[in-house]
This record gives sequence, structure tokens and C-alpha cells, in this order.
Amino acid sequence: MALGAPPRNILTNVLREGAAMAAIGVGAGLLVGIILSRVIAKYVAEIHQPGPLAFVASAFVILGAAVIASAVPAARAARVNAVEALRSE
Repeated sequence: MALGAPPRNILTNVLREGAAMAAIGVGAGLLVGIILSRVIAKYVAEIHQPGPLAFVASAFVILGAAVIASAVPAARAARVNAVEALRSE
């Protein structure tokens, strides 16, 4: 981010970074979840594997929550005056 960046750019950058981190975590979680569900289903007879809809729905819920959770710090970062923040450091 540049020192004189407009608040809209700051807001979108922070939201984009938060969504990217969440997407990496969700992707890793989906991969591990699919692998572990298949391993557990082999050893436990009465366990049924969840369908792909359950995995996709949970991924979208988590991504949505992550974007909402990063909106508060993004709005706060967009309101900060850079000159005043540098003076206080």
C-alpha cells in the first residue's frame, strides 16, 4: 500500500488479503477433510462419507465469515490518517 493511497484501495487490499488467506486455509481444510473422511470410512463401518455438497457448503460459509471478519480491520485501516499514524510511531 502506498502512503497516499485512497481509502477505497486500502479497503479492497485488506479485504483481498483476508480472502486470500481464508481461501488457502479452506483449500487445505477441504483436502484434509476429504482424505480423512475416506480413511475413517474404511475403518468404521457405520460412518457414511459426506457428499460434495457438504464440503462445498461449509467452504462457502467459512469464506463468507472470513470476509466479514476482515471487513472491520479493513474499514479501520481505511480511516487511519497515514501522517498522524507515522507521527505517533
